Amino acid sequence: MTVLFSAAAAYLGLKVGQVFEAAIPIAIIAVGVTGVLKKNDALAQNVIIQSIGACSGVVVAGAIFTLPAIYILGLEVNFWQMCLSSLLGGVIGILFLIPFRKYFVQEMHGKYPFPEATATTQVLVSGEAGGSSAKTLVLAGLIGGLYDFVVATFGAWAETVSTTVMHWGQVVADKAKLVLKLNTGAAVLGLGYIIGLKYAFVICCGSFLVWLLIIPLMNLIWGGQVIDLMGTGIATTVGQMAPEQIFKEYARHIGIGGIATAGIIGIIKSAGVIKSAVGLAVGEFKHKGNQGAAAAERTQQDLPMRTVITGIIIALLGIFAFFAFGGVVHNVWQALIALVIVALIAFLFTTVAANAIAIVGSNPVSGMTIMTLIITALVLVAVGLKGNAGMVAAMVIGGVVCTALSTAGGLITDFKIGYWIGTTPRKQEAWKFVGVAVAAATVGGVMLVLNKTYGFTGEGALVAPQANAMAAVIQPMMNGGSAPWLLYGIGALIAIALTVFKVPALAFCLGMFIPIDLNLPLLVGGAISWFVGSRSKDASVNRARVEKGTLIASGFIAGGALMGVVSAILKFAGVDWFLSGWNAVGASGTSGAEMIAIVPFLALCGYMIYASIKNSDK
Repeated sequence: MTVLFSAAAAYLGLKVGQVFEAAIPIAIIAVGVTGVLKKNDALAQNVIIQSIGACSGVVVAGAIFTLPAIYILGLEVNFWQMCLSSLLGGVIGILFLIPFRKYFVQEMHGKYPFPEATATTQVLVSGEAGGSSAKTLVLAGLIGGLYDFVVATFGAWAETVSTTVMHWGQVVADKAKLVLKLNTGAAVLGLGYIIGLKYAFVICCGSFLVWLLIIPLMNLIWGGQVIDLMGTGIATTVGQMAPEQIFKEYARHIGIGGIATAGIIGIIKSAGVIKSAVGLAVGEFKHKGNQGAAAAERTQQDLPMRTVITGIIIALLGIFAFFAFGGVVHNVWQALIALVIVALIAFLFTTVAANAIAIVGSNPVSGMTIMTLIITALVLVAVGLKGNAGMVAAMVIGGVVCTALSTAGGLITDFKIGYWIGTTPRKQEAWKFVGVAVAAATVGGVMLVLNKTYGFTGEGALVAPQANAMAAVIQPMMNGGSAPWLLYGIGALIAIALTVFKVPALAFCLGMFIPIDLNLPLLVGGAISWFVGSRSKDASVNRARVEKGTLIASGFIAGGALMGVVSAILKFAGVDWFLSGWNAVGASGTSGAEMIAIVPFLALCGYMIYASIKNSDK
């Protein structure tokens, strides 16, 4: 499963910029296979299966967001460099997160929604238990899966609907740079339901600030000017850009600055937790050895801290050797500097990645990686490594950090699933290393094949949007350019102000960074969750309705994820069933598929509300 899903995720991620969540479809397959084999008590085993398989998505994300940028810049990277950057990054991400497992999954229990973990757990438990819960989940999975499949494969209606579908909306977008967009997918709607109204609203407030205020203000103030903050050769005035381009070139960087600052604030607030985790690890390493792990309750047994610390030391030595002797940097001094960058950023931002996954189920790893690349570029240039060699070094270093943060975010989901179900954490941790190793080897080979088959530049090439963004950031810095410090500073000030007023800064800044079309359906899903949980005067009925809605939302996510894999395979095979005439964009800039997309979306919302309320009091 890890091999197959790594290949599919790499292709789809490089094609459209979205890496699908592999844990859910693999959980469905595991449940199906154990059911066919009539295997009893397979629940704990299925947790381990999905945990290993989920390595495909997280390792692929770490690789494809950074390493293709080397090809895009016209440089070369070999199989071992790609494989080792993914492997070592994944290993360090696992080891750095283990000391924080208890804090996130036990001490903070009930304070974070954990949407991806919730959906995966519902799949595993319902598959094991059967009965009405399984039927509800399967029916919702079929509806959500077919809905998303029809959109992705046939284009029966648009995946995203925008205010530009109306003439007045197009005029407002052209003149005032004001636009709203909504993703009509079932999976994203389900994600919003599980996240809940509170966090969905905070996330959308971040989006509204960017899309309804900052982008129009930039057009109003600097509309006639060409602003090239990074020296990338922008020749278009702000007023000539579409709102989406203004977001990509400028406003999104405010979100990056906000995420980095919110992360640093979170690290400062969690200083006690970090100190406690480090102290516990060091204390066990010095005195208890393996006894502490053996004495703990089975469901709280991690790998012994002695093993974890030894593993961290070996992994860091491996990273140093890779940098120094793997053709990444020029000398031992530069390798040591690169190692310090990786160790500090990966360790500190591990908790940020875990927090983000716990809140929205989406890891802002690309934003944190851009910040890593900027810091790396500044340091490498200062120690004399710049130009082409500097760009390769920065991207490989960024790949290690990106994979570490992505793996840490995926592992916290596994830990929460295991906590709910009652599996043994040390078994999850041990098998995760196997999954990372297989995924790293697969993604290195797949990247070589895709580069030779499609390439990342020129006609018919894979789009690789994140890698293009990374290349655009790193090239000017390695050739004497700069970073958009003003925009990062604005984001930092916003994060500080939010913290002062006790608004969840990380969730808000995630909304500023993630495109608005993926945030608005979260608000719709959160509103549905509030609606079905507040109609009755009986609290137990409201609770039953919300729980049934969670099953339905999990079905939407599971079905959408599974059919996303099928759709990716069809695309890889070159199958094109799109209703081309129906999807053709006309003179108005819209298509027939976009004009009716809101109708099936509202029908899906209606089904979710009706099915959640119906018979839930029984």
